Amino acid sequence: MLFASLRGYRIAWISGDLIAGLLLAAIAIPEQIATARLAGMPAETGLYAFAAGTVAFVVFGRNRYLSVGADSTIATIFAVSLAAIVAPGSPEYVLLLGLMALIVGGMLVAAGIARAEWISDLLSIPVTVGFLAGIAVQIVVSQLPSLLGISVSQTAALPRIGEIVRALPQTNLTVLALGAGVLAIIFGARLASRKLPGAIFALAAAAAAVALLHLERRVPVVGALHFGVPRLRLPIPHDVHAGSILPVASVIAVVCVLQTVTTLRTFRSSKGIVDVSPDVAATGVGSLLAGLLGAFPVDASPPRTAIVASAGARSQFAGVVALLGVALFALLGARLTAFVPHAALAGILIYIAWEIFRIDEIRRIARESRLEIALVVLSAVLVVVLRINVGMMLSILLSLFYGVYIMLRPPCVELVHVPKTTIWWPPKEAEEGAREKGVVVFSLAAPLYFMNVRYIAARLAAAIAAAPERIETVVVDGSGVTDIDYTGAHVFKSMLRGLHDRGVRIALARFSEERALAAARRAGIVELIGEDHVFKSAQEAVEALAR
Repeated sequence: MLFASLRGYRIAWISGDLIAGLLLAAIAIPEQIATARLAGMPAETGLYAFAAGTVAFVVFGRNRYLSVGADSTIATIFAVSLAAIVAPGSPEYVLLLGLMALIVGGMLVAAGIARAEWISDLLSIPVTVGFLAGIAVQIVVSQLPSLLGISVSQTAALPRIGEIVRALPQTNLTVLALGAGVLAIIFGARLASRKLPGAIFALAAAAAAVALLHLERRVPVVGALHFGVPRLRLPIPHDVHAGSILPVASVIAVVCVLQTVTTLRTFRSSKGIVDVSPDVAATGVGSLLAGLLGAFPVDASPPRTAIVASAGARSQFAGVVALLGVALFALLGARLTAFVPHAALAGILIYIAWEIFRIDEIRRIARESRLEIALVVLSAVLVVVLRINVGMMLSILLSLFYGVYIMLRPPCVELVHVPKTTIWWPPKEAEEGAREKGVVVFSLAAPLYFMNVRYIAARLAAAIAAAPERIETVVVDGSGVTDIDYTGAHVFKSMLRGLHDRGVRIALARFSEERALAAARRAGIVELIGEDHVFKSAQEAVEALAR
């Protein structure tokens, strides 16, 4: 469905969309120019990327708020990765980045068509927060030389930090003052209101200072932007094959799916469960168009989307207004960037890095889980210490490993009887609970799969062995068992047969998931213990077997 967010448009929505669109343009112009510099591309390509992402989402997207364009998260990944292949800013670099945009766009369109947004569920929040923190550190390290007015040659994070420290005595105080001033204005505007476009104020102030004090010969400046008539062309690198960038493109595509789906779920424009697949595909179309325009891959932006939603936008017409504002700037204000210092763009990017770092989320994770804060730290370290695409891939594998570990070691425990109730509950300190003599009520608390069944069986055997008296009755509580695979069923059946042969009475209780109970029947577990030993509650099972 084309122009989905504009269907049923009402005149009453115009004021909200106009305000949101103008605010989006004021935020996007400095941010997109800064992100293009981070990407190692000409400043105007950032605005081309914003135009491509916006047009694609207005036409093909469904969400009313989502803003798509150049994004510092993925820009850091491909800039650092491609710098090891070709010189940043060279014609070959531009062509290679355009080709990467086409590859990433194709992957996202395919992911949308295949409804592969489930990829985002493979990454836990701590791991995601960790690699975003690592990317934030990478952004800061990449921009510190521009902020300090020094030159460095290293591109890898750790050697670059060492070179920056050694070059600190050569800091250009004028450049530092401009960059620090930009940061101060942006943070001040942020404290006053999230709706204030602090970046555009800061950029204008820095440019005015350079022009009025005639500093353009003493500090590096962006220079006037050069906009031509947009032309679509296929980027074909001369010396580098597409295979050399496929691993990096795959990482960027995964990050785009993750960020797009997370943003869509956070800023829903309709009630109920919404299919986000078309919006993932629309983001991919944005990257395809950006590649043909000579720009680079685009992604959904959570901060810009939040601004659009909070400003009262009702449709993607806000994006159209923002695009007209960007076009007006390209026509009338392109020469103003002749006085914009590189330090100002560095200040904007360092502020973006602060937003990406998510310090509040890190603090919450640290309070709630010691294990998972370790995942945050390890993910961040991987992204900073290793090549960024390798660190990202290892972070993704770390998230998958953590999920597998949880499945391997589910919290299966012996239950105790809560006095004066029919409830059996996991024992806790300072809470009363009673064990029935000769009875073990054991909660499986997880699906029975080949990867965890031996651990669960061992925990049940340990609970029986730890009892102070001979166990005559075992009740298996299956309230958490949603499924049983072939290996799980037959390994568990083997253990239960051993108990049955020793004269232990066995019952199944609370197997409310019909699929799991059907698997137990097919494997012969129910036949082994008897159909009359399947109960709806643990208490019912204990009372029946006692009789």
